[in-house]
Amino acid sequence: MLKEYAKAFGVSGCEGEIRGIIKNNVKEIGDVLIDRIGNLIVHKKGNGKKVMIAAHMDEVGFIVTNILNDGRIKFSPVGSIDSRILPSKRVTFYKNNIKGVIGAKPIHLQPIDERKNPFLLKDLFIDIGADSFEEVSKYVRIGDYATFESEYIELEEIIKCKALDDRAGCALITEAIKENYELDLYAAFTVQEEVGLRGAEVVSKVIMPEIAIVIEGTTCADIAKNERDFVTALGLGPAISIMDRTSAADINLVKRIVEIAKNNNIPFQYRKGNVGGNDAGIIHKTGKGCITATISVPTRYIHSPVSMISKKDFENTLKLLKLVLHSLEED
Repeated sequence: MLKEYAKAFGVSGCEGEIRGIIKNNVKEIGDVLIDRIGNLIVHKKGNGKKVMIAAHMDEVGFIVTNILNDGRIKFSPVGSIDSRILPSKRVTFYKNNIKGVIGAKPIHLQPIDERKNPFLLKDLFIDIGADSFEEVSKYVRIGDYATFESEYIELEEIIKCKALDDRAGCALITEAIKENYELDLYAAFTVQEEVGLRGAEVVSKVIMPEIAIVIEGTTCADIAKNERDFVTALGLGPAISIMDRTSAADINLVKRIVEIAKNNNIPFQYRKGNVGGNDAGIIHKTGKGCITATISVPTRYIHSPVSMISKKDFENTLKLLKLVLHSLEED
């Protein structure tokens, strides 16, 4: 399932393909609704608390902004992407599966001072092998979306692919809702998280949950030279957030999650630092306030074509999520 989810196209604002795949996997689990903005909601009706678990379907990518006379395709990033990783990366367009390469001025033509600095986005372009505006226009138009071309590979205990932020979360929620809980449970697969938590804002206002748990892929920099930059590390278990740029987790819910992990010998780690944000930043402000926490899968090289997660972290996050949901049945 994770392979299918990660390989699917779903740049923010163009989530149709991944939404269709998820819908096919959850259609027998509960009542399925797709709202006007594109969120996919699965409702398992119950008599307990109204609980929402959420993961975003969208991924970072690119949108075409101009096509030059010589056939170069100019683009803007959709979501936060480090321009320094882009030269020579392969991309795929959604509309017709056309392949391209992100190009830049060859090193042989760069003066010494240019070589010392990373390329700016304005210096980059996508090359599909065409040499004119007319030829490109047969396949690509302004407004078309593209994503990284990436192969799903399992490297012993590591999984490598694009979009593991947050297709890992989508796969975890799909698995978790196969169990039955004494809750009025909603699973929300949200859109446009990478460009401003937009889908979460809509879906939380519709559902109005009492409690929400966001399942996310989060920054892992355990290969950094300075341990202060680690934030999370692969293989140490699901990462529990205390605070990030958009929200502070409900401390009592965090305590419960930690207690459950300890009592069931599930390894976990705290997400260090307060950088970044996720759908919890909108959900916790719903109505009169929603008790919210985030459990994340550490993701190395996030927002790139070679993001990596640990199989053990994925499995332990699933165990923890199920136990937390069952614990909410009680009080």
